[in-house]
Amino acid sequence: MAPKAEKKPKVEKRVPGKEGETSKKKAKKSNETYKIYIFKVLKQIDPDMGISSKSMSIINSIINDIFEKLAGESAKLARYNKKPTITSREIQTADALTQAEPQVVDLKTRLEQQEAETCEADSKLKLGLEKSEKLRAGFST
Repeated sequence: MAPKAEKKPKVEKRVPGKEGETSKKKAKKSNETYKIYIFKVLKQIDPDMGISSKSMSIINSIINDIFEKLAGESAKLARYNKKPTITSREIQTADALTQAEPQVVDLKTRLEQQEAETCEADSKLKLGLEKSEKLRAGFST
């Protein structure tokens, strides 16, 4: 087997600056976002519509949160089923489960609202009965 050739040492790239000062170029950190795709979908829906950068970052955060929830739930399902890989089946099930969560919370909120309305109606009914009894007592004398 032939010996491998030695690699040349890497040369630092210098950025022009103050005299005598040497610095390396900073590698640009890639920041993955869904902004391009959000914008493309927006233009498909309404070509004349625009979106502010703040709104775009909010929608991007929402999509990242959804993705993280789906990934976490899919991983849990794969672990429960003792499978080493996440398949489309786990992702679909995770999607159904994560979509069901707000409905459960919404039902709980509705029940609490109905309970509060019932209590309020009961208190109004009691006040009405007390007033009517006072009126009856006033007429009977």
